[in-house]
This record gives sequence, structure tokens and C-alpha cells, in this order.
Amino acid sequence: MIVVTTPTGAIGRQVLHRLLDDGHREPVRVVVRDPARLPAEVRDRVEVVAGSHGDPAVTDAAFDGADAVFWLVPPDLAAPGPDVAYLDFTRPACAALRRHGVPRVVGVSALGRGTPQAAHAGLVTASLAMDDLIAGAGVHYRALALPSFMDNLLRQVATIRDQGVLYGPLAGDLAAPMCATRDIAAVAARLLLDRTWTGVDSVAVLGPRDVTFDDAARVMSEVLGRPVRYQRIPADAFRAGVLARGASAPMAQAMLDMMLAKDAGLDNAEPRTPAATTPTTLRQWCEEVLKPAVEAPAR
Repeated sequence: MIVVTTPTGAIGRQVLHRLLDDGHREPVRVVVRDPARLPAEVRDRVEVVAGSHGDPAVTDAAFDGADAVFWLVPPDLAAPGPDVAYLDFTRPACAALRRHGVPRVVGVSALGRGTPQAAHAGLVTASLAMDDLIAGAGVHYRALALPSFMDNLLRQVATIRDQGVLYGPLAGDLAAPMCATRDIAAVAARLLLDRTWTGVDSVAVLGPRDVTFDDAARVMSEVLGRPVRYQRIPADAFRAGVLARGASAPMAQAMLDMMLAKDAGLDNAEPRTPAATTPTTLRQWCEEVLKPAVEAPAR
């Protein structure tokens, strides 16, 4: 039995589809706040545990008999702080992992372990501490060590379409890894189906090559057939934008601290190996995901 958290989210949804659609016969259980958000054809093929995977009763029910768990902490900008959002949310799950003797967990985490920047990297610091918490539950654990996501650029569809501008707090000429969520899901599904790995380790998912945000704007311009430029914004403006999205002050600062750490090289310490290099290029992602979103009628 494989348990999938966040099965309606950007990554969890794709993990679930891979587990169901790749011809595997492994039974799947999902933890979902609102089962109605699952497509009917998915609900018919999985066991559903309704509720939050931060709830002790929910994880106790979900992890009973589990052979592997896909763990992803859902975003909670309104949380009192990153330790609450990541560590306190995960503690009930760790107790359930121990109680039920779950052998393996694959978790969504971040790059940067062992770097000087990681100690003051906001959400990344909390995410790495979450990895240690899960590993301490006595499971075999693989932390997916992730850079920035191409898919996060979808948050700026309106400004890309209406202003021809991509905004961000990082230097435009900083080359760093960037990956697509489809590739994260592929790696996660492979690990969840593999019963041979043991111990605690991280698995980097780095995309096909390092890119800059100036590169991203150039590729967008070519794919969309309209000029797009990258504009760096000050730290205070970035923090204000996160606050405007409903974040608490500590979470907005944690988001900013993560970006400042990335700007200082947080994501660049991981060596690029063939195993860490994933296939989806930024151009392919822009053609298949961003362009349809930009060209869709504005709501």
C-alpha cells in the first residue's frame, strides 16, 4: 500500500497519476481534505482517507498497513511561522510512522543541506529540519532535494501576459537549477515503487541545466511571440507582495530569507550528476504549460 498526501496538489496529483497510470498494481491510499476534488475516475481506484495529514487521527488511519508514504507539507502562508508550518505539522505523522512501522517515506524538501546559507534560509531551513524529524522516526527516507520550480512561474501569468514582465528578487544573471513538477513526480513515483533502497539520503532533482531569470524571460519571449523581460524587485517589495497574498509576517520573512539564500548560492552547491539531471527543459515547459495558461481567457 502506497499512501499519497496532497493528491490534488501540483506535485501530489502527478505522483498519483503516475502510480495509477503506469500499469502498476500497487494499491494506493490518498489523504485529502476534500474528496470531492478528486476526479471520479481517481476516486474509484484509490482508498480515500478524508482530512488533513497534519491531524493525528487522520495519519493514524492513513498509515495503517502502509509500505511507503509520499509526504508533502501543504503551503500555509498564514501559519505563525515556518517551524509551525513544517515541524509541528509533521510531528503527528512521525508518531504514526513509528506506531505502524512504515518502512519508507519519500518527502518533498529542498536543496542546501550542509551549506552556510541553509542555517538562515527561512522555509528551506524548516524543510531540512523536517527531513531530520522524519528520518528520526526510524523509516528509510529519501528527501527530494529541490530547487525553484518552473511551475511557480504560473503565479505571474497575469503580469507576463499584461505587462510583459517577469518579477523576482533574485539577480537576473544568477544561473541556478530549475525543475518541472512533472519531473519531481516521476522521481517520487519511482522511489515509492522501489522496495530495494534503504537508509536516509537525499535525491536531487535539478532539471536539465542551470538557467538564469534573464534566460527564462528570453525563452518566454520566443515561445509566446511577444517581448518578456525580467525585472528584479527589492527585498521589501517582495516581502510586501507575500504579505498581500495573506501571509503572516514570520512566513513572509521566511519566504524572503529563502530567496536571499538562493541569491547567495544556496541551490548551486549540489553537484550536477546524470542521476540528478531531469529531462523537462524550460522551453518545453513554456510551450506545454505556460503558453496555454497565458493564452487562456483572463478570468
